[in-house]
Parts: sequence; C-alpha cells; structure tokens
Amino acid sequence: MIDINELKFDADGLIPAIVQDAGTKELLTLAYMNCESLQISMEKGLTCFWSRSRQCLWLKGETSGNYQHIVSITADCDRDALRILVRPDGPACHLGTRSCFTGELWESDTEQAFSYEMLMELIAGRKNEKKEGSYTTYLFEKGLDKILKKVGEESTEVIIAAKAEDRKETIYEIADLAYHVMVLMVEAGISLDDIRAELASRHVIDKKVKQEKMT
Repeated sequence: MIDINELKFDADGLIPAIVQDAGTKELLTLAYMNCESLQISMEKGLTCFWSRSRQCLWLKGETSGNYQHIVSITADCDRDALRILVRPDGPACHLGTRSCFTGELWESDTEQAFSYEMLMELIAGRKNEKKEGSYTTYLFEKGLDKILKKVGEESTEVIIAAKAEDRKETIYEIADLAYHVMVLMVEAGISLDDIRAELASRHVIDKKVKQEKMT
C-alpha cells in the first residue's frame, strides 16, 4: 500500500481519476480529484470528485442516486493518475448512458474487440429478434430442453479433452461450453452481473477464511 502523500497532484491540486467497472473493466468516466475529495472517497467508499466547472466537491450519485461503490484505488507508476474500480448503481454519464465514452472516433478493420457483455448482447439479440439460419436462434426456438442437452454434451466434451491432456482441444471445448451456458443464462434470465455477484460473495468468504487461518 502506498501513502496518499506519495501522489503527485498538478498545479491546481488535482489528479486525474480513471473510473472503471470492477466487474467488466469497462471505462466509465474520467474525472478529477483533489486531496480532500480523495480522502472523502476512501472514508465513504464512494467516489467523490472535484468539479472543475463548478469549483466544488461532487459526490457522485448524491443527487441522481447513481453512486459508485469503490472496490479499489490504484496509482500509476508515476503516482500522478488514479484508476478506480467501482460497482456502479447506475449510469456514469450525466447524459444517462452507462459510460461517458460513447463517441466512437475510429475502429480497426483487422483488430476486433471482444467482451462477454458483447457476446451476451448478441445472444440476447438472437432470442428477441430471431435471425434465419442462426444457430443461436435455433437453440432458443427448440427451447430449454435442447439448450440443457447441449450444455450436458459440451460438458462431456470438456472432460474428454481435459482427460486426454489436449490443451488446444480443451480450450476449444471450454469455449463451446461457455457459449452454451450463456445461451442458458439468457433463456433463464440470468445476467453476467448475477454471476459476478455470486462469485464475489464467495471470494469475500474465502478471504475471511484465509485471514482467520493466519491469525
């Protein structure tokens, strides 16, 4: 852990704070903090910024209810910028969007971004707006029993590949299983956030058990 006194605030007493979703790592906003707002953030566990336009402290969510619950605050190597991982209660942007970064300026023709959120959105789209010839749409049309059958089949394929110690095939089959599980999640109305919350609760329990063993 570093000390707050090691941070390098600029001539105006500010330090840029890059805010990301702790679960998805999605970039939510870029804001600024001074020493006071940073201390308030750490005391409350909620992001508090310095508004350069209004020249005052700004507790995110105080008026909108869209609080950002802080998971961690990390300084960069030069100690002149912060990365803040949060669990947001709502949109980060004052325009009502989840992220402030929505104005796409350029996109590569060869490099493609991927996230589980993007895949879930695509899968949900195939359920809500059926596309002819789509395998995903086919699974939704066949219903829960078919989806469950595929999850079972892919689980078996993972076991077979792993037992054979075939790394490449195991990766391939795990990807197949992950996809079919996500189809099941959409069918059952389960979100990625639901799974993150469950895993996070287990992480907290595991951390407490580890601490108890050390004491």
